[in-house]
Amino acid sequence: MNLYKIIGISTLSFLLACGSAESSKEKQTQDMNKVEKQISPINDPHSYAKPHEAVVKHLDWKAEVDFERKIILATATYTIENIKGVDTIYLDSRNLLIKEVGRDDHEGSLGYETHNKSDFLGTQIAIPITQATKEISIKYETTQGADALQFLDPVQTAGKKHPFLFTQSQAILARTWLPCQDGPGVRFTYEAEVKVPKGMLALMSASNPTAINDNGIYNFKMDQAVPSYLMALAVGNIAYQQIGEVTGVYAEPELIDAAAYEFAEMQNMVDTAEALYGEYRWGKYDVIVLPPSFPFGGMENPRLTFATPTIIAGDRSLTALIAHELAHSWSGNLVTNATWADIWLNEGFTVYFENRIMEEIYGKDFANMLAILSYQDLKEEIEWLKSEGREADTRLKVDLEGRDPDDGLTGIPYDKGYYLLRLIEETVGRERWDAFLKQYFNEYAFEVMTTKRFLAYLNAELLDEKPEWKEAIRVEEWVYETGLPDNCPKVSSTKFQAVEKQLTAWKGGQFARELETENWMTPEWLHFVRLLPDTMEFAQMQELDKAYGFTTIGNSEIQAAWFEKVIPNNYEASDAASKKFLIEVGRRKFLVPIYKAILKSAAGKERAEAIYQEARPNYHAVSRETLDKLLGYQQ
Repeated sequence: MNLYKIIGISTLSFLLACGSAESSKEKQTQDMNKVEKQISPINDPHSYAKPHEAVVKHLDWKAEVDFERKIILATATYTIENIKGVDTIYLDSRNLLIKEVGRDDHEGSLGYETHNKSDFLGTQIAIPITQATKEISIKYETTQGADALQFLDPVQTAGKKHPFLFTQSQAILARTWLPCQDGPGVRFTYEAEVKVPKGMLALMSASNPTAINDNGIYNFKMDQAVPSYLMALAVGNIAYQQIGEVTGVYAEPELIDAAAYEFAEMQNMVDTAEALYGEYRWGKYDVIVLPPSFPFGGMENPRLTFATPTIIAGDRSLTALIAHELAHSWSGNLVTNATWADIWLNEGFTVYFENRIMEEIYGKDFANMLAILSYQDLKEEIEWLKSEGREADTRLKVDLEGRDPDDGLTGIPYDKGYYLLRLIEETVGRERWDAFLKQYFNEYAFEVMTTKRFLAYLNAELLDEKPEWKEAIRVEEWVYETGLPDNCPKVSSTKFQAVEKQLTAWKGGQFARELETENWMTPEWLHFVRLLPDTMEFAQMQELDKAYGFTTIGNSEIQAAWFEKVIPNNYEASDAASKKFLIEVGRRKFLVPIYKAILKSAAGKERAEAIYQEARPNYHAVSRETLDKLLGYQQ
């Protein structure tokens, strides 16, 4: 998730053409588009760091993972640049136990101060430096308040024999396991040495081993500068299987064959993405399938996407998620949002890029099915945000001042962002749009981007060519106003039309087992289930379930959509399966709507609270925080 330019290294501004023009109109356009490359501080309300004054450039991290105490003991040594010659460098931390601070031009431990403690922002660490300081070091331990970390007991894994650890740093949780300048606008390279129990493999968002070694000590290197939210670590009994020239999959040994089968198209996806928008710049592209408590579908950690096991359906039908995380290697990891208020620059671009990859591999109609599902999600998200008094959050450029940036990770930056980019493509033509995007990714590679700067660049390099394009798109309305503009593209699918015909037949009395569903793929089944009536009789739900086995189906997307439909209708036949799903699966995308469905049912709040009490220990902190609010949970 993420685009843009490095504070203190170089931040995004714009360069305009100089020189004489053949006409006054051309000269006016050139003057309008003039942009100077200059360092300008970006105000990140979610970080205490001041990277325009003194910035971290490289991290040397030495760590030991203690599964008994469920903590990490580490020393973080940063190479720094004192840009303004200041006497203090500021880092973010949250619930870290700082043991000792030092610097290269000072003997012994160093005094430091902490300031501005906040529940979600944590604590500012103020470390004194001089103009001669080149390195600072922080010796520390994580605590039980390290919300980025999830230590799993053996019973919570596929193999049931070994513990497991994974991190989830986005948006501002890196500071809970690493003192850092924790904003997307600050990039640094890193090296690491990580000690884990013997018989376990450690992996990071860096160059990685492919087999468990004898001593439990692993070394890592990331030569390309990345922001802190892309720092990642996984430790467990993990196997590896190569898929293509630069692709492979990691998983517990019990899942490795299924994962390798599911992701067989990964190399094709990488090749397809490169053909669209240029070179894949990260070397390897691997995926690790994590235990089911992972809170997201995927996380685009460079070189090693973290993925939920819920996308293993056995038929390769849910791999659009892999295309999405791969696309982040351009829109997000390569060009990164400067602040979390600009997250649509990351996610909207990535959904668009994902859709183009799927179109190239599976065809236009398949991609259109995905786009229609995205539109359905978008409409539902807008209505939900309005009902919660959060209509302002339906803007692409969202105001997150004083709020946890996780509040901005709704479906809006993903789906509304996608439809804006699709509108631009349809207006200017795919060939012209693709040329613009390829230029954009190349020009701002390894830099950060703000919404304002992107819109200036979009106008300068594309939309100013034809005034009618600007009039047709109304890009500022899309970005700064609420809701969905009336020029949102209309997408159709012949396959979805066929699905709707079968649904009409069922509503008209045809038996479910007689419907023409033989060659349906996951998008078609999702469309069918989503369009089922909100109110159904027990006999209707039972007939559908007997025909298609929705309650116990192995496809998590279809199963979750079914639960959303039938739980409010008190379909008790789904109770055991939905409870099992909620206890075993930690993916927030599924948990929130299913708990909402339970709250609508006859059992309502009592059942939801009972299940949550049992399931909550299995969830990552990211999911717990959202569900605590939804269910009014208090410890």
